[in-house]
Amino acid sequence: MASATQQKAEAGEPPRSTKISKKEQIISLYFSGMTEIEDLALITASRPSYVGSILQEAGLKPGYFDLYTSSAHPMNVYSKFFAKRLGFKDEEIARQSVDVIDNLHRQFALAGDRAGQHHALMMALVMFDRARWTGKGPEAGIFREWLMARLEEADLTRAEDDEPNATEAQDADALPSLD
Repeated sequence: MASATQQKAEAGEPPRSTKISKKEQIISLYFSGMTEIEDLALITASRPSYVGSILQEAGLKPGYFDLYTSSAHPMNVYSKFFAKRLGFKDEEIARQSVDVIDNLHRQFALAGDRAGQHHALMMALVMFDRARWTGKGPEAGIFREWLMARLEEADLTRAEDDEPNATEAQDADALPSLD
């Protein structure tokens, strides 16, 4: 008895293509030993952020984060405070999101938690970029206004008796001066 493929060929039907998706290509290449996101992106003609998200979803690069990484994947200890609480569907949701970010930013400031404040600023910037790159200008503007206000109020002076914490000192030593 002829197979279904043979029967289709005899009937004049072209064989069905079994095209491999980019997702399947990325995962297959990863398992073959090619693990660098940049290389996988180049070979599959994909954006690095797409490759990173595919590998993260597959549990192959759990530490990968970029603009499009879901807040369901915690980046650090601060992520849980923002998870599933931010959006930009419309201006009202954007305002509510800015309220969440602002409240957390103020709490971190009261606690002297600079890393927490940084994460709040970063979340506002992520939401700003996501909104503007999806054509939601008014919603993006709400995040931008909050960010600009925080940047304007930032104290750029440091009293001589203020000591940086260990991480700040390490970072300052590791980066070359741009002067």
